[in-house]
Amino acid sequence: MGEDFWLEGASGLPGRHAECGVLDELINLVQSGGSRVLVVWGEPGVGKSVLLDYLAGRAAGCRVVRAAGVEPEMELAFAGLHQLLAPMLDRASQLPAPQRDTLRTAFGRSAGPAPDRFVVGLAALGLLSEVAAERPVVCVVDDAQWLDRASAQVLGFVARRLAADPVGLVFATRLPGAELTGLPELAVEGLGWEDARVLLDSALTGPVDEQVLDLIVAETRGNPLALLELPRRVAPGELAGGFGLPGTVPLPGRIEDSFRRQLEGLPEETRRLLQVAAADPSGDPLLVWRAAGRLGIPAGAGAPAADACLMEFGARVRFRHPMVRSAAYRSMPVQRRREVHAALAEATDPAADPDRRAWHRAQAAATPDEEVAAELERSASRAQDRGGLAAAAAFLERAALLTPGAVRRAQRLLSAARGKRDAGGLAAALGLLVAAEVGPVDALQAAQVERLRGQIAFASVAAAMRPGCCCAPRGCLSRWTLAWPARHIWRRSGPRCSRVTWVGLAVCGRRPRLVAPRRAVPTRRVRSTSCLTRSRYGSRRDTRSPRPC
Repeated sequence: MGEDFWLEGASGLPGRHAECGVLDELINLVQSGGSRVLVVWGEPGVGKSVLLDYLAGRAAGCRVVRAAGVEPEMELAFAGLHQLLAPMLDRASQLPAPQRDTLRTAFGRSAGPAPDRFVVGLAALGLLSEVAAERPVVCVVDDAQWLDRASAQVLGFVARRLAADPVGLVFATRLPGAELTGLPELAVEGLGWEDARVLLDSALTGPVDEQVLDLIVAETRGNPLALLELPRRVAPGELAGGFGLPGTVPLPGRIEDSFRRQLEGLPEETRRLLQVAAADPSGDPLLVWRAAGRLGIPAGAGAPAADACLMEFGARVRFRHPMVRSAAYRSMPVQRRREVHAALAEATDPAADPDRRAWHRAQAAATPDEEVAAELERSASRAQDRGGLAAAAAFLERAALLTPGAVRRAQRLLSAARGKRDAGGLAAALGLLVAAEVGPVDALQAAQVERLRGQIAFASVAAAMRPGCCCAPRGCLSRWTLAWPARHIWRRSGPRCSRVTWVGLAVCGRRPRLVAPRRAVPTRRVRSTSCLTRSRYGSRRDTRSPRPC
């Protein structure tokens, strides 16, 4: 299921002989006691998930564990890692105590300090090693582009440190992210012309002109899922004449539009069931059916969706393609979306999964609600304790939006801005600071806003100093880039930040000089960039009185 699928042969996949050969080599190496990592990447619908299914089917004698990134869970720290390692947690007792305790804290099974991601990575590596001691392990991670950042970092850490253990780790993603940089890759492209024509012929229900078939293959660029879905989307008469082939819509949009049309042909109760399943990415069938029961959806509503191969109910609820989930969720009007999230919140056990319940309650809220905001704030605290900085920031931002009181809202916006900064979202943090300043802030909060703004400014400069950055070619830092944050902090600080008396280095003309404060100049000068001044002008000190720029 997963990303896409098409007809499979007993000897392999049509048009994928080279890719299947790479995967066979990986499996043979793992089965013989070695380790191997591979990143399979390509555009949506090109067949990455089919290749993962092929890999899992060929892993005879190996223990296969699977996980899939889900877009709504990108803000939940370690959600993807938990999905992958949950079947192995019974062996966690064999890990060293620090690693075992850190892993339990990261997965919310025990309280403790915020887990260090390095230790979490060591724990994941040790757990795979323990399990692989019994028999080889093949880990398959689909839709890695939607993994939460913490899980992606840990799995990238593990992938670079697999040594002599018989472990295979295979990712499927649209584009390799920074966490997977440097790992072996397998690029999956569209099918060749002949293979694409064979696949297209298998999906047609009537005769079509040869020129039209060639046009379809060219439009889809050999994308297998597009080749299968386009004939379902266009009427036979239009397809035969070549009039139903819009070339202006991007390929992913056309695929999702095709799924949307298929959803429209289902009974109303079935569509509502798919919408409930699409709103909760956990894949828990019991949770989906409990929420469906609260909405009055009968038990037999899932049969038409299964018959249409759009979704299946098993140990987990699985959509045929992530775009089916997206099409089902986007088809809901705002009011129905709130009703669905409210039903899911009521069906979620507050003791077993309080964070998911809080998120559903937040999505169901139509107006500010302090009770929901407070619950989100508690979820943010738990996420931060687990080391989920991005998750904590997302919870705090949503809590601020649902806060009815202006004073409390400003406090939560400031906390959310800190969280965004810690998670690396500098632009989002600045936007939250602007919103926080609108609300009533006292002198301390105003100073905190300016201090945080200055930290973001210097962090932006540090990012510009990285080699290869478009703002700093060849790693060189522009003098104006250096001067901007110093000027910015100085001019905005005013009387609220009296401790900031000499700030940075302002490059004016051909010589650098210190920026004069608005308040009285202290007797002791602080030259925060003396090393830069000394490198360009020697050890000479500037004894002249500072002048304002």
